[in-house]
Amino acid sequence: MSTNIDEFKKLVDAEEFFIFFNLPYDQKFVNVNRLHILKKFSQFMSQIDDTYPQISDEERLEKYCTALQQAYQVFIESTPHEQKLFKVFNDKRKNVVTLTEITSD
Repeated sequence: MSTNIDEFKKLVDAEEFFIFFNLPYDQKFVNVNRLHILKKFSQFMSQIDDTYPQISDEERLEKYCTALQQAYQVFIESTPHEQKLFKVFNDKRKNVVTLTEITSD
């Protein structure tokens, strides 16, 4: 694993993060879950930054590596809909009647 935080900060694509950390990944799985993995990874990184503000760059990158593995694993074990990371999954649809709202007289 590279220990250059400046290189890490230049990464954009999910694949770049996996390659940077030398982590295996399934391209088809990433294609389907890309935004969700990156969003969860971002949340994990924020937690790391908040919890460990004074750690070295090398330690931070090690924790980020673990966080990326965890973000990937989250979507192997559950669905984006179950995780509800994006607003679209949390908004109640308008002009929709669910089956549970229908009653018989």
